[in-house]
Order: sequence, then structure tokens, then C-alpha cells
Amino acid sequence: MTNDTHVKKLRELLVTAVEGNESHIAFDAAVKDFPVKQYGTKPKGAPHSAWELLEHLRIAQRDILDFSRDPDNYKEKKWPDDYWSHSAAPADEDAWQHSIDTFKADRLALEKLINDPESDLWKAFSHGNGQTLLREAILVANHNSYHLGQLMFLKKMLEAQ
Repeated sequence: MTNDTHVKKLRELLVTAVEGNESHIAFDAAVKDFPVKQYGTKPKGAPHSAWELLEHLRIAQRDILDFSRDPDNYKEKKWPDDYWSHSAAPADEDAWQHSIDTFKADRLALEKLINDPESDLWKAFSHGNGQTLLREAILVANHNSYHLGQLMFLKKMLEAQ
């Protein structure tokens, strides 16, 4: 295999991972048919509501996307305040759907960046501390997988009530 073939294959694997196809649960399956009346419910022992998890997924993924594609306009967020919803429930069903749609659009934008032959997967960003697009793509895949697992567990807890 040539180096170009290796890079192409790596890009394909990264996109597959970012899509959630290498994790235990894909995003669409985790949010599908989530009970509307329970978007903001925290069962006993649960640290977050479904809304809080969904918004955290959206916000963190967007932050990583912005960091990776727009160094001139990137503004670092404050942890943890800027990464979590300030309310346990969405304002309405439209807010829930908007968060889902935005998450998907940002994921597609990240996939486009990963697949762009002009995007050097290994080059450290000039505005970071050694981060690369490869590292950021792996970070998104891991982060999303972790929190989607939490969302599915929460869904099962709520179904059992």
C-alpha cells in the first residue's frame, strides 16, 4: 500500500468512528424515540438528564470542530460551565430536535474536514498545545461514545420506572 492509500484508509476509519459506527451505540439509535416527557428527568442516582447529555454532546463536538477548523475565530470555553446546559430540560420539543439537527450537521462538517485532502491529520495546530486533527477526531469519537452510552443507560432507567 502506498502512503496515500494508508492516509485514505485512516480518514475512512476516523469518519466511521466519528459517526459512531465503531462504538456500542450510534447517535441516531440513542436519541430515537426518547420519551418527550422525560427529556429533563433525572432518575435517582443519575447525574444528568437526557437534555443535559444531548446538549453536552452538541456543545463539546462543536467546540472541537471550531477549534479544528477556525483558529482565527476560536474562543476557548470555560470548563465546565460552557460545556453543559444550564437547565435540566429543553424549552420544548423543537429545542430537542434543534440540538439533534445541529449535532448531526456539526458531525458532517467534522467528517468533511477529516476527508479533505488539504487537512493534514498529523500537523499540530498553530493555536493549540500540540493537538492535531487526528487527535481531535479520536477525541470526538471517544467522547461521543462515552456519553451516548450514558444516554442509553438513562433511557433504560427511565423505561424501567
